[in-house]
Amino acid sequence: MTVTEDAVVRIWELSIADRWSFDRPTLAIDLKKLADGTSVDQDFGASVHGTSKGFSPDSFEMEVASACFAGRGSGGWSPMTLWIAMREGDVYALCPLLPEKWSPPPTLIPSLSVSIVAKVAALEDDQGASSRSKLLAQQQLQWMTEIDSQEPLHIEAPAGEPPAEVYTRPGKPGRVPKLQGPFELDLAPEESEDELDSLLSDICVIGPKMDADELMFGEEDNLEMDEVDQEGLSVGIVCLLTSSGRLSICLDLDGVEAQWLPKPKAKVLRHVEESDPSLLTFEVLDTSRDGEVWEGNWPVFSHDVNSRYSFYITDTSSVTFISLSPWVFRLETELNEATAGTDFRIDLLVKGQSSLRERLHTQKSNDKSTPLAASAVIRDPDLGYFLLTATSHGPIALTFEAPDLHFDLDRRSRSPTYDPEPDKPLIFFEPRPVYEPAHTLDDNSAMPTFLERQRHGKYKRLFQEPVRLSPATLTILTDAHKVISEETHRIGTAAAELFRRCEKLQADLKNHIHKAHDVATRIKAITGEDSDDGPVIALNEKVEQRMEAAQKKQKELNNRIEQIRRKATRGSKRELSDKEKAWIDEVHILENKVVGQGEVGNGTRNTKQPWARYEEVKALKEDLLEQIKDISVDEEVATQQNIKVPSEIRKAKMAQIMGLLDRESALVEAAKSRLERLSLS
Repeated sequence: MTVTEDAVVRIWELSIADRWSFDRPTLAIDLKKLADGTSVDQDFGASVHGTSKGFSPDSFEMEVASACFAGRGSGGWSPMTLWIAMREGDVYALCPLLPEKWSPPPTLIPSLSVSIVAKVAALEDDQGASSRSKLLAQQQLQWMTEIDSQEPLHIEAPAGEPPAEVYTRPGKPGRVPKLQGPFELDLAPEESEDELDSLLSDICVIGPKMDADELMFGEEDNLEMDEVDQEGLSVGIVCLLTSSGRLSICLDLDGVEAQWLPKPKAKVLRHVEESDPSLLTFEVLDTSRDGEVWEGNWPVFSHDVNSRYSFYITDTSSVTFISLSPWVFRLETELNEATAGTDFRIDLLVKGQSSLRERLHTQKSNDKSTPLAASAVIRDPDLGYFLLTATSHGPIALTFEAPDLHFDLDRRSRSPTYDPEPDKPLIFFEPRPVYEPAHTLDDNSAMPTFLERQRHGKYKRLFQEPVRLSPATLTILTDAHKVISEETHRIGTAAAELFRRCEKLQADLKNHIHKAHDVATRIKAITGEDSDDGPVIALNEKVEQRMEAAQKKQKELNNRIEQIRRKATRGSKRELSDKEKAWIDEVHILENKVVGQGEVGNGTRNTKQPWARYEEVKALKEDLLEQIKDISVDEEVATQQNIKVPSEIRKAKMAQIMGLLDRESALVEAAKSRLERLSLS
């Protein structure tokens, strides 16, 4: 789609297989004719022989500055609405403007069908509705009915995307929509004396978000949409930019809907007074400084790849970043939740400094002969995230940090055992922009060209004669002085910049030396070589202390992980498997056998359990100890009575008793250790 300066919109449907498609557009609309149109059957095509060069109010007021569509992920009629900004400050809209073959987003047709049917039903029940509103609703219903009756053509899409559905543009009510506008700007700033403040240079439109909840109300299936498309403002935003760098952010509260001119038979509607649509001015910002505004300044918009509510503004001398996110989501919350104090909060939101404005790049020399080109924002996994612009002397790139690598640590809850590092690492090297020599130093002098031009001019004979005081000689010297003074001024400015950069290099070198000294001091502090008084701690000892501290923290973390795992295991409510139930029964049986708690099975009545055997062994041990004491007493008595017991018998008896005790103790310890392993696993 192309929009020319003389207000002609052309739609080109190009096909590589058909070379005739490059010769003529499939649809051409002359906005000057369309503005004065009365019926849908008129011819609004552009003149093939060209337009008249004479002055007319239409050619003066309808000089196109820029045009744009809203994003494809917008809701309502926004994806098929062409916004046109005129140089003199008027804003128009064409809806719906479609090619012969078009592929809508997956949610566009269902959302429009729901809204149109609901609108027609509401107008039929409303007795006070105007005939124009009813006619418009019927035209939209007729347009949507023709789309619903079509069988779309399915085309394979790239990998990872659903197949596209191609429809044919409806023929009724008409191919050419009505020209809506000019829009009135409510709460717009007063017109200043500067003419550049009222001359528009570019327009940027951000469509309303898609309301998935309203679209899928009553449906069982959920609509798959990106989170970015579901977030944002439910009304459209229209941003206008003037030649002076003034940015006007307007809200489209009413919304633009599809409109067509009436049929020739509907003569009654021609005399109905129609009110012009309006845009509410929300905020006005200045992006250019006083010395940067001149007649050739033409600021333009560049969309950001990360957010639909942020963009870049590039004029001849600077690049500025604008973000609407600080107030868009807050305003959406206030519009959806009609609570007490909403008007007061919206008033504070409007009066505050809402939008984020940041200048990213400024031309060093205010040279109007080397303006900046429109910026292009690129985000690629291999190239990174950067902004690319250019001058007549070469490209300029601004590299940004990728947003997905940024983590907001303030919103995350910190661990109670988190111990931040007391000293931040010292940045030894700070990046600085690379010095680029001024292009003036590479340009050739204009003096040889000047001399060559003078040798072939009317004063060429003066170059062959001695210098004499005359008006012709004064004229040549004056012209030569203008050329030389301009060149010397530019060379002097470039040399001064080079001198300043040399001084900056000396200051950077001193700063690096100072930072190197700080690093050396810190290294000495770590190794313990900086203190002369007191005991010196060796480097190996400090490293061991740090390793011990790290190991201690690691143990604490492992204990915390184990506790969390146990809590998570207790909190799980899933059913146990048959193997787990059998394992639990085995553990209970083993516990009953070892500890002696619970009921004893029927099959173990005639056999003694290990715990019973352990108790019996303990009782036997006590009896044996008492017997040993009695035997020792008897031995003393026998010794006193000269009764002697053979030592072999005593040793054999003691060895037998100790063997029995060791065997029973080993059995009990083995059972206990197995039970502990089962409970831990």
